[in-house]
Amino acid sequence: MQALVLDRYNGPLEWKTLTKPEPAPGQVRVRIAASGLNPLDTKIRAGQAAHAKHPLPLVLGIDMAGVVDAVGPGVSAFEIGDAVYGMTGGVGGIQGSLAEYAVVDADLLAIKPANLSMREAAALPLAFITAYLGIVDRARVQADQTVLVQGGAGGVGHVAAQLARALGATVFATASARDHAYLASLGAIPIDYRSQSVEQYVAACTQGAGFDVVVDTVGGASLDASFGAVKHFGHVVSALGWGTHALAPLSFREATYSGIFSLHPLLTGLHRAHYGDVLREATRLVEAGKIVPNLDPRRFDPQSVDLAYEAITTATARGKIVVDIA
Repeated sequence: MQALVLDRYNGPLEWKTLTKPEPAPGQVRVRIAASGLNPLDTKIRAGQAAHAKHPLPLVLGIDMAGVVDAVGPGVSAFEIGDAVYGMTGGVGGIQGSLAEYAVVDADLLAIKPANLSMREAAALPLAFITAYLGIVDRARVQADQTVLVQGGAGGVGHVAAQLARALGATVFATASARDHAYLASLGAIPIDYRSQSVEQYVAACTQGAGFDVVVDTVGGASLDASFGAVKHFGHVVSALGWGTHALAPLSFREATYSGIFSLHPLLTGLHRAHYGDVLREATRLVEAGKIVPNLDPRRFDPQSVDLAYEAITTATARGKIVVDIA
């Protein structure tokens, strides 16, 4: 098979011939149709993501969609010919999805939504899983609550906004003015964080009470702002919680905080079946029309993959970046 291989950090991704892998017990082999790229992929490529533990030489690509073409012993949930998607590799020494084939843990997969193309399905797993871990597993958002999504037009943010809406919450989302119309189309109330202070938008949107749940997808100053925007006894969740942050604003509100580390099952092998369950819920919501992934309109393939990475590193992407493989 062919795969894009990185032999040195910040080096070229080279289309090389590798041995086609065979599925072990509990695994299936997938012929990959599309690989979804994420900002984390650019950090791994640059050697700046020690927490991802992906040793050289490596094949990048965390998200994928494709067709099962071989089934290992002990797998009954999938058959040859099934169209599947998942967050399946690209970290922890596990081969990623920038390849023609990958063997993956069947627990990490779900049947692809029937109303999504392979490209659209490949854009969804990491974003949906991260959003679900925060909104459902940690914050347990309810229909009568207010939810603020920091970075609502981003890869995780636009899914988080739709998921919270699907649960019946009233959703607000910070973004630059260019993305306000898009957020409104998702049913979220946009907030221009550049023209309003935290105190101003908390007063305008919640009469000063604060939001029941704040979902931070940006980190840094955005997480600090989240601590100032949450309601008394509210909850903040973040997928980018590292760094130094003052907890006093959170403590004064007697609010709680949860961190999200979506890579944990891939790195440790623990709780992988939950990710399959989460993606099955994603399939249900997508097929019900409640979750729609937002893709950058440009098309990339293995020969133009550097342009795909450039779109992420230069922040020119308008939606998720997907590389066509098959």
